[in-house]
Amino acid sequence: MSTMNISLPESLKSFVDEQVSQRGYGTSSEYVRELIRKDQERLHLRKLLLAGAASVPSATADTRYFEGLRDRVRKSDKADTQE
Repeated sequence: MSTMNISLPESLKSFVDEQVSQRGYGTSSEYVRELIRKDQERLHLRKLLLAGAASVPSATADTRYFEGLRDRVRKSDKADTQE
């Protein structure tokens, strides 16, 4: 694992220390790693949403379409519980 040193104003350091203490992180490094992972997830989701918004719809989102989605979820749930 690589090391990175950062400088923070006292107010931010206090905030990080408080978060570590209150939220059960072992160290400030764990807290910062979690923030970075969440930011990566957010950026990935944004990319997926933008790609979806730019794509051509493949089907009309009507009642029949949503019933089909519900059926697929129900079948998936049944398959998961049988495993």
